[in-house]
Amino acid sequence: MPVASLYGFGARVRRHAYDRGWFESRRLSRPVISVGNLTLGGSGKTPLVGHIARLLVRNRYKPSILTRGYGRVRGKDIIALDPQPNRAPDPRSVGDEPALLARALPEVPIVICSDRYRAGRLAEERYGVDVHILDDGFQHLSLAREVDLVAVDLTRNVFHEALFPAGRMREPASALARANLIVLTRSEIGDAASMEKQIRRINPEAPIFRCETSLLALAELGGRREVDAAQYHGKPACAFCAIGNPSAFFADLRRWGFHLVAELAFRDHHVYHESDLLRISRTASETGAAFLITTEKDVMNLPPQVQIVLPVLACEIQAKILDVGQFEKVLLARLSSNQLPSRVVLQT
Repeated sequence: MPVASLYGFGARVRRHAYDRGWFESRRLSRPVISVGNLTLGGSGKTPLVGHIARLLVRNRYKPSILTRGYGRVRGKDIIALDPQPNRAPDPRSVGDEPALLARALPEVPIVICSDRYRAGRLAEERYGVDVHILDDGFQHLSLAREVDLVAVDLTRNVFHEALFPAGRMREPASALARANLIVLTRSEIGDAASMEKQIRRINPEAPIFRCETSLLALAELGGRREVDAAQYHGKPACAFCAIGNPSAFFADLRRWGFHLVAELAFRDHHVYHESDLLRISRTASETGAAFLITTEKDVMNLPPQVQIVLPVLACEIQAKILDVGQFEKVLLARLSSNQLPSRVVLQT
């Protein structure tokens, strides 16, 4: 807790320095939609990025996704993933979440770099994009944004969590005061009404939307052949994952009709090794599991040659915003009201 207090003090000083202009927030020539959260992973942020990208494409925007590419081997290199069909970048080179988004959104350029301003410049010059989606950007204050969207996971009460390293909070819940748009994820599990009341006390203005996590498809590992989830309902399953909120994924699986006899959780973004697969296989055998089930993101981090006898199924998950028409209207209205002129002097 003493270290957490110091961490919180440092975060406040840093924010104050940006507010006062002591630190510079550089601005791109095209508007930026930041999608972020208050916690260390696990808020359903990546499906939201995908949802917003599809929404923009549907409305004839040309978006890019700017991301750090957490967990990739060479973190300082800039990597641009050109729009093209059937692209499948190596997750160890670009990061598991960018690799996942690249496969799901082949028409959207993705630029990976720790310096998101540099990434945005490249996206504008090379691809002619007219809007950027800043992945995990709420604390990335060095890049100015027109829309600050914050995802709040209802399975974790941000008003009761401690700051890092005592807890999983990057910032206190009071930081929601600077959000323009708030999305309550996993509203099918948590108490959305109670959370809305608490948020309204510190941010009475920002529109709040509820979002559910749904199973879009189920695929077999290897051939990527989609299978009918109903044929696996009732059969004993061993679930494993390395995501920010594993308990929410396991709860989702039960809600989707799967019978879990074993649950294995690894550190977020964990890259699996043979020893991990042996542990998973042993657990499945000891519990009588008929198959293994995990997330698409975890499949990205499995070894190239997986030696597991049991079938391995990957869940393709999507964000489903309940009042999607109003969400689209609010987002596009804010985006259009903050459109920048076509000719600006870019900062260097």
